[in-house]
Amino acid sequence: MTRIDQRRPCTLSVRTSFPALAVIAVLAAAGCEKKEAPQMPPPEVLVAPVAQRNVPVYSDWVGTIEGYVNAEIRPKVQGYLLTQNYASGKVVSDGELLFQIDPRQFKAALDQAIGQLESAKALQVKTQLDVNRYRPLAKEGAVSEEELDNAIQQNEANKATVFQAQANVEQARLNLDWAKVNSPIKGIAGINQAQIGDLVDPTTVLTTVSTVDPIKVEFPISEQEYLRFAASINKASEIAKSDPDAPKLEAILADGATHPHPGTFYAVNRQVDQRTGTLLVQALFPNPGNVLRPGGYAKVRAATQVADGALLVPQRAVLDLQGTYQVYVLNADDTVTVRDVTPGPRSGSDWVITKGLSAGEKIVVEGLQKVRSGVKVIAKPAPPSEAPGIEPAAPATGGTAKSAKPS
Repeated sequence: MTRIDQRRPCTLSVRTSFPALAVIAVLAAAGCEKKEAPQMPPPEVLVAPVAQRNVPVYSDWVGTIEGYVNAEIRPKVQGYLLTQNYASGKVVSDGELLFQIDPRQFKAALDQAIGQLESAKALQVKTQLDVNRYRPLAKEGAVSEEELDNAIQQNEANKATVFQAQANVEQARLNLDWAKVNSPIKGIAGINQAQIGDLVDPTTVLTTVSTVDPIKVEFPISEQEYLRFAASINKASEIAKSDPDAPKLEAILADGATHPHPGTFYAVNRQVDQRTGTLLVQALFPNPGNVLRPGGYAKVRAATQVADGALLVPQRAVLDLQGTYQVYVLNADDTVTVRDVTPGPRSGSDWVITKGLSAGEKIVVEGLQKVRSGVKVIAKPAPPSEAPGIEPAAPATGGTAKSAKPS
């Protein structure tokens, strides 16, 4: 029988050489090390140089489109509306028939007035014969002077009655003519506001006819702007009526498109609105095809200044951070640096920069969300700016602006 010695624990002995242990430790350490992240390439951005040129500086005013002439069509007589003789929204001619009111009562009134006129004429002929007969008889003493005087006075009264009857006939004829409601101007006739069969009178608006070529745009300008450009505006409104080369205006429509036909100043109101401190100005724009209609929106734009040697950057390159304006400037080592700038007026798609940049410096115009100050970038040239400009100016350290006639 075999006895197990319980005083000595049962152990498993593993003998490993020191070199093998070293290899295992190195492999374990290598497996625990983290792999290095791959390096990201520099972000790609579009850059553009700070341009310097003479540019027009525009002023904008929000306006309302109005008809050159707006005629409210009202009947001059009371009656039932029989017919509408025009198509709503179509062009009508001067004197064209728009509506017909029942003429029967006016025809009857005219016939009555003519009858009264003929009766008055007959009485006047009778008294005139009496006067002619009494004159020689009065000289011979066959009739008294009093009888002659009475005949003369009666004849004069009958003449007045004839004049009154003639006036009644003319009024009755006018009323009959006014049963036909004609357009006083050539223009677009609006949708009818009265229906066939309605009882209309001189207080009823039947429709409105508007002359829309040319068409008028009314817009308010501040008193300060008016005082600054009063001479140019007043002169332009005078010569615009006869001079085709008068200063031109642009009209920006509700869809953002520019009206293809430039306009001119037309009139300036006589007084400043004390509630708003503005002055109402009117401009005229050609409107072939009657595309523009009264009541619409239009923004009137005019070049009021010319900035000489202005520094220009695309507007999309300027960051607005709660009133602080910044751009990213490209350095010689292809890194970018953020810089505060002071913007001036806008010109087209560009912005005039009055402080913070120099002509020729390159700034980031696209890819701003990819960069931060000190980051290296891959810079590519951006498409040229579409901002309007005048002739290129010689490089200068700064820009100045001079007034220009609104054009």
